[in-house]
Amino acid sequence: MGPSRRCRPTQAADRSRRSLLDLRRGLLDLHKALIETERITYERIFGRIPSNGQLLQLVMHDPWFTWLRPLSQLVVRLDEVMDRSERETTLDAHELLDTARALLCPSEQSEGFERSYYEALQRSPEVVLAHSQVKHLLAALGR
Repeated sequence: MGPSRRCRPTQAADRSRRSLLDLRRGLLDLHKALIETERITYERIFGRIPSNGQLLQLVMHDPWFTWLRPLSQLVVRLDEVMDRSERETTLDAHELLDTARALLCPSEQSEGFERSYYEALQRSPEVVLAHSQVKHLLAALGR
């Protein structure tokens, strides 16, 4: 009963943390690709964005970029969960994986994130690649 039983929660927590870290990296790559495709479209309509600082301000405050917030919030939630105790991390990991799976379902018929995500996938090969990588990761992580 000794050491192996005591290691199991830690091993499960380590796996959960690695899964969340991998998911976070994938979501950040996807988020970056989405911001870039939105920046390109925004600049075609409104003109050049003069700096990365200005782009950050637009992403945070301009209605053009509002649809990206659910993805941004998911990354923030991942960070918060990874800062918690081992047990809380393990319990929340499954919920966050399910949330990511549900969020990353583009739809031409929907509104909000799903519709804008669908449109970004139609315009950008980089978004398609990042989307595919996250979906593969989510499939590999299973349930």
